[in-house]
Amino acid sequence: MSNPFLSSEEYDERAHSLYNEGKYDDALQLLREGLALYPSAVELHVGTGYARLAREEFAWARRNFEEALTLDPEHEDALAGFGEVLLKFGQTDAGLRSFERTIELGYEDDVDLMLQIGRALFREGYVEQSLPFFERAVQHAEDSAEAVACIGYAQHRLGNDVEAMVALRRALVLDEQFAEGRVYLANLLYDAGDMDGALVEFEKTTPDDHWDELGIWRLIELKKSVYKLSDDDGELKPWEARLTELAGEPDAIDELLAEVEQAAMEEEQSEEQQSQNQLEALGSLLTGLVGQQQAGEQGEHESTSTDVLMADNGVHRVIMRDGSSFEGSWEEIVQALRDARDAGRPLDEYMAMEARRFYGATGLRVASHAPEAFLRGGADAGMLRIVR
Repeated sequence: MSNPFLSSEEYDERAHSLYNEGKYDDALQLLREGLALYPSAVELHVGTGYARLAREEFAWARRNFEEALTLDPEHEDALAGFGEVLLKFGQTDAGLRSFERTIELGYEDDVDLMLQIGRALFREGYVEQSLPFFERAVQHAEDSAEAVACIGYAQHRLGNDVEAMVALRRALVLDEQFAEGRVYLANLLYDAGDMDGALVEFEKTTPDDHWDELGIWRLIELKKSVYKLSDDDGELKPWEARLTELAGEPDAIDELLAEVEQAAMEEEQSEEQQSQNQLEALGSLLTGLVGQQQAGEQGEHESTSTDVLMADNGVHRVIMRDGSSFEGSWEEIVQALRDARDAGRPLDEYMAMEARRFYGATGLRVASHAPEAFLRGGADAGMLRIVR
């Protein structure tokens, strides 16, 4: 119900509070009510545009920002929102002009506005264009850990990991409690192969600091590796609980997709088995032919044929990232890997543990229900190479 005693500023303030709480529907309803009373209130049009943007109603948001700019062509928040909407529609040049207009109007010292524009560009994949806006924010707020970290995020996306780490470390000097930056730095160190440094940073975080499963998987595997913790160690329980919380309860669609994926995997495995049977028959035939050849005609050709025969007869070769190689059946290779890394652990547990490690290293899920699926998944993730 409308309240004629509220001013347009009060409508804007209340809607802004609801927006910050993530109550976009309530904010939009209140803004509509305010616009019915104050149709020329620029702030209410701008607020409506951002509420629409949050609800991904981009066409409506564009209209709201256009109306705001008609009333005030130099409104900085309207220009920023309008630029973001234009990016959504693929109108990059127009969006960039809208952002640059805020600079021309002298708003580059508005740190929040610069961060907002930078993030909008970053989200839409215009990382290189986002960096100058983050740098302007830092120029006018050198003690802002958030602004400095944004430079680190952009540098990482641009492939400049050294610069990214420098920026993130600087952000953490400014604010030791800046969990988002610390988690990001820990993952960068992990990707760079600095496992000790990654663990140091990960251990300064709490489970609630993580909003992505990847960092938690990495932390768990590092703890287990360094401290020799068992899978059921109590120290890991809070992290595993957070993983469960982040994963959430699967809905009907998730369950359906899982069933479809499982059926596809079973069909693929059936086709692979049929192919394997055919290859084994062909291998037997080739073995007979090779046996009939004279010893003097053998050599390099024989070596090549032997490789083919070995693969056809179920003998495979896998090379790990450290250069070590293993030969045998799929199961024998996994057993050899297990014995080299964690002798005595049941094979299914070893594959499950390694699949989690692969996920932590690459972000790709690897099957662990069967040796062949595990090794092929590891190859797809880039953790090993199947030679034959």
